[in-house]
Amino acid sequence: MLRIPTSMKAIEIGSPGGPDVLRLVERPVPEPRDGEVLVRIAAAGINRPDIMQRQGKYPPPPGASDVPGLEIAGEIVARSTSLTSGGDALREADQVCALVSGGGYAEYCAVPAVQCLRVPGGISLKDAAAIPETYFTVWTNLFDRGRLQRGERALIHGGAGGIGTTAIQLGRALGATMFATAGSRAKCDACVALGAARAIAYREEDFVEAVKQATGGEGLDVVLDVVGGDYLQRNLACLRLNGRLVQIGLMSESKSTVDLRPVLQKRLTITGSTLRARTPEEKGAIARAVEANVWPLVERGEVRPAIYTTFPLAQAAAAHRLLESGEVIGKIVLTI
Repeated sequence: MLRIPTSMKAIEIGSPGGPDVLRLVERPVPEPRDGEVLVRIAAAGINRPDIMQRQGKYPPPPGASDVPGLEIAGEIVARSTSLTSGGDALREADQVCALVSGGGYAEYCAVPAVQCLRVPGGISLKDAAAIPETYFTVWTNLFDRGRLQRGERALIHGGAGGIGTTAIQLGRALGATMFATAGSRAKCDACVALGAARAIAYREEDFVEAVKQATGGEGLDVVLDVVGGDYLQRNLACLRLNGRLVQIGLMSESKSTVDLRPVLQKRLTITGSTLRARTPEEKGAIARAVEANVWPLVERGEVRPAIYTTFPLAQAAAAHRLLESGEVIGKIVLTI
């Protein structure tokens, strides 16, 4: 039987600030509460919400670990006594990936069992660590709230990021025509290689005009936006009749002045969501949908997490610097 230590290495945010506030410390190994499993982490994905938390702009929800990190992959080493022992219940030694509310930058993490998924066949724990945050986010927003269907068209802003590279692949695999914006020609090339029919270098082109030209003036069915601010009116201009705008980030501004006439005239839907503060039951429902709809695509090799590079846990600050540089295509993963 595996001996679980009483302490572990973890990354702590010393105070709000730049990457250098991240420091390697010793923390007690968490004990799984009712309905939880303890995972010995092999790898953890890095996401922009981690940067926002480090800056003091995105605090963890009540009861969550203050250690950053929203997605992990590893091996279950202990279970709470409240978990069932039969059927499809998770067991010790199972390899899983999981969406977490915090605690990913560490050697161990206690996770609600409903938020865990067995690692798909044919991929490594390193690859699996880059799946939960982006795949859960894309599924619940692009396909659930955005209702993207086979044969429709969608525009993904930030196409070269973790969310973007996931959305392009999933949309293409499920029969949609995907468009993307990105900050450079190299990133646009990466989007096309992943399956985008057209990638728009937003610093050089007006994405509204580019979309109109690419669609023969018809427009799009769905826009998935991480920017906000003055993109709002432009996103509405891209949408066709009964189009849907799904807002999942605010990299620019949270406020915008908008002319609502296109919403009325084209019968548009504007929606949005966040994921971190949802209950384990809600996240569990998303996990089951991802397992049913996305896992077969992963196991057949039709979609794959796009990993740019990896860093050891102790170099989390360097990983954050690289992500903030704007050079990254896909995801950065910490290996533990």
